[in-house]
Amino acid sequence: MSTDTVNESSSLTSTLRARVAEAIRAAGGWLSFDRFMAMALYEPGLGYYANRSPKFGQMPQGVAGQGSDFVTAPELSPLFGQTLARQVAQALAATGTDEVWEFGAGTGALALQVLDALDALGQLPRRYTIVDLSGTLRERQQATLARHAGRVHWADRLPEAFEGVVLGNEVLDAMPVQLLRRVGGQSDGVWHERGVVLADDGRLAWGDRPTDLRPPLDIEGPHDYLTEIHAQGEAFIRTLAERWTRGAGFFIDYGFPEAEYYHPQRHMGTLICHRAHKSDDDPLADLGLKDITAHVNFTGIALAAQDAGLSVLGYTSQGRFLINAGLLDAAKHAAPKENAMLGKLVNEHEMGELFKVIGLAPGASAQGWDPIGFSSGDRTHRL
Repeated sequence: MSTDTVNESSSLTSTLRARVAEAIRAAGGWLSFDRFMAMALYEPGLGYYANRSPKFGQMPQGVAGQGSDFVTAPELSPLFGQTLARQVAQALAATGTDEVWEFGAGTGALALQVLDALDALGQLPRRYTIVDLSGTLRERQQATLARHAGRVHWADRLPEAFEGVVLGNEVLDAMPVQLLRRVGGQSDGVWHERGVVLADDGRLAWGDRPTDLRPPLDIEGPHDYLTEIHAQGEAFIRTLAERWTRGAGFFIDYGFPEAEYYHPQRHMGTLICHRAHKSDDDPLADLGLKDITAHVNFTGIALAAQDAGLSVLGYTSQGRFLINAGLLDAAKHAAPKENAMLGKLVNEHEMGELFKVIGLAPGASAQGWDPIGFSSGDRTHRL
């Protein structure tokens, strides 16, 4: 890494830390973690997803000029998007819609794979709309999707009403979470909400204060416990439901059903940071230079969807979903290098089991068809 790059990174972090410190003082000395996480990821020009640092790619910083922090499934293999397109094509036909909406499109790799595959199937949608908060990523998406320029559109937010097939790959995990910490056991433990404060030397530090908030399940055991709750992610699903009139949606992310998420043994929570293809558990360091995520509570997502009037079309592992949707058939014509990545997409010890897929649909759009991705191994009963 060059001296200029180091200086630029240091300046970005210092500026963002000063902005967070200002927010802490304005909030009376304590800033909830979800507000901190929102600033660390999305503060205009400074947050991780709002600055120009490279993020996506198969190689870490300083290798082959990529400088990436993590890899997502579309960067691993175009077979991911090509297979997902088969599910999209079925959903477009079944729901009588002609637009795709993708949230958090990253480099645009998934959009390109889906559009190219739909073109080959003769089922290109009228529009492909990307909803993304990152202006810098939007520039990269526009370059990636140049040959579909007349069909791809961008939006900063959802309209009051829309219809179509919705896609979200690793979107829910990047939505800010609240942290809850129990000191003591189940019977006499006291729950606190964990926030961020300024230490005497001006550094960012953890600060806990008593709260009436609780995880959705009682946590058994005599030990201390740290976990997350997902109010913003669930609110996003409710907003989606309010405006979505017809179509189907597929959200792919790492996570668990509620009983696994709040298992007594998961006492350190799931919050994790990613930088240069390495992970750590300190979101207060290197502000703006690394991703901050938490696993998804898919039971919470499903309940929020149902409470808002959506139907759950299915829930299964990424590996099972892709195989159901025709991944192995698509791989017959793939190059050897692409086939080598299949294991990472579907194997249980790779992304195949850790990542899950949940399907949602508004109103009557859930009736009269069965999504191919959930045709075998549906786990909705485990939510």
